[in-house]
Amino acid sequence: MPTHTSTPDGAADLVVVGAGIVGLAHAVEGLARGLKVHVVERDERAVGASIRNFGHICTTVQSGQALAYAVPARERWLALAAKAGFGLREAGTVALARSEAEMAVLEEFAAARGAEQARVLDAGATRELFPPAAADVLGGAHLPLDLRVDPREALPAIAAWLETEGVRFSWATHVGSIDPVAGAVDVHTSRGTIRSAHVVHAAGHDVDRLFPRVAEEAGVRRCRLQMLEVAPPGDVEIGPAVLTGLSMLRYGGFAETAAAADVRRQLEQTSPELLDVVMNLMLTQRPGTGGRPGSIVLGDTHHYDRTHLPFDDEHVAELVLREGARLLGAPLTVRRRWRGVYADSPHTDFLVEEPFPGLRVVSVTSGIGMTTALGLAPDVLDQLL
Repeated sequence: MPTHTSTPDGAADLVVVGAGIVGLAHAVEGLARGLKVHVVERDERAVGASIRNFGHICTTVQSGQALAYAVPARERWLALAAKAGFGLREAGTVALARSEAEMAVLEEFAAARGAEQARVLDAGATRELFPPAAADVLGGAHLPLDLRVDPREALPAIAAWLETEGVRFSWATHVGSIDPVAGAVDVHTSRGTIRSAHVVHAAGHDVDRLFPRVAEEAGVRRCRLQMLEVAPPGDVEIGPAVLTGLSMLRYGGFAETAAAADVRRQLEQTSPELLDVVMNLMLTQRPGTGGRPGSIVLGDTHHYDRTHLPFDDEHVAELVLREGARLLGAPLTVRRRWRGVYADSPHTDFLVEEPFPGLRVVSVTSGIGMTTALGLAPDVLDQLL
């Protein structure tokens, strides 16, 4: 990643506030359009939602506008990995069915999407992709188009590549206000003022810091996640990302099937405590090192508020570990714990607002920034420019 901090004087065609994946996506698109781009980030590196996630480019199970952004974003991830030199896996996703209702969701989804996007698996084929599958796994579906990156590697690599291509970065630089001036926009930072023709404010869940009215009108709140990194039991290697029946209630492509209602009713009867914490039981595996398989990223739960208390309930982590152990068929050893956080809105998945000409406030308010941001950014710049 860039190690210096530039002084933000002079002009730019496009200033991007925020160096998470949404901000970087706009910088990538601005560069592609021949713009002089300047990225301003309050921290020394990206430390928010963009590196606290599964690294799952979850293209296939999106629907509606999210799918419309996710499909081109997938191709841009492939191109960026080659240019910026970070690892990317094309192992897809396996969705597990542990009940007849869950199997019905996968069959309905696959019938609607076709074999190129989803292939229904019997129990044996599911275990080939997910070796720890317990006896209660009836089958699954393979979603071959999904991708996976290690966000801790990918985000710094994209930023470093952008800098080599001429994009300017101001790290550890706080933006205090953004104001219109005659025919331009002034971005006032802790290191000086940048005047730009266009500005994208992409500060994730912190929309309300500079634009409280925008946040209030969209009902923006912070979604707090409990996530874990665990040792792979028996040094198991798992190629694809793994989704479960709880995921079928969360992603539009699954949730819009007629069969998803039966999955919810079943969980309400058997595991209401998982619905209470809005669990999406899923996992990905980090890249291995030294010939050993990588840690497994396991999660997650969802808690919504504009301002969260700083305390985590261990009972929630215990639920994740309980369900993870059941999924992986062995007791789990925790290597790391952390809080994820992202912007959420009950009104929109993609917040794009224009407080005044020349400025767009942009936030992916649905937890799928890694999956969609590279598809969203061209749409935003089409409007802005």
